[in-house]
Amino acid sequence: MLEKKSTILVVDDEVQIRKMLSIFLDASDFKIEESESGKQATRMCASIKPDLVLLDLGLPDMDGKDVISEIRTWSQVPIIILSVRTADEEIVAALDRGADDYVIKPFNVDVLMARINANLRKAAVKEAGEPMLINGPIRMDLVRHEVYIDENKAAFTPKEYELLRYFMVNRGKMLTHKQILKEIWGPAHGEDTQYVRVYIGQLREKLETDPANPRFIITEPGIGYRMEAMASKLPVAA
Repeated sequence: MLEKKSTILVVDDEVQIRKMLSIFLDASDFKIEESESGKQATRMCASIKPDLVLLDLGLPDMDGKDVISEIRTWSQVPIIILSVRTADEEIVAALDRGADDYVIKPFNVDVLMARINANLRKAAVKEAGEPMLINGPIRMDLVRHEVYIDENKAAFTPKEYELLRYFMVNRGKMLTHKQILKEIWGPAHGEDTQYVRVYIGQLREKLETDPANPRFIITEPGIGYRMEAMASKLPVAA
């Protein structure tokens, strides 16, 4: 079973709004997480690391603009405001705090979906310099969260995908166990090197023809791992 392509955190205190958003986002193959308050939303941003946040400004415990400011102290996740507030000063203030886009309720679903996809593409380019990562036969579509090996789509769990993306972005570089653990599992897991070994094994099973003799992700004994930078396959001239 293939995973949902991106995780979207929906932050709104109205149950019906969250339900409506969840229905059409799920139909578009997004994974949905929900929050009804600002404080809960900031905690969830840190724990689940969503790919995009849909944020209402009128929350019960704090103003949505303060949620933007708090998230922006440590994350550049795309934030799209969904609000009934139409005043120019509200829109400008939200954008100045770090919101990426502003959509006024009630909204057109097709327009919102276009804004979501545009911001996901922009975030992918900002992170990796391009929306597609290619290393030899491996191709990662960072917008759709899809992985192809020799142009055949392969299924990866969210954690496997995150780890593979980290290696692809840093291909050719030697990465220590601590660097990998901090980036993928967080600072609290700095010594849990068994996590890395297990997931490297899982990646090799999916990437390698002979996992026991890997050619993509190489072990640097006592240090960490390195993904070999491979030449992309060029099209054959007619």
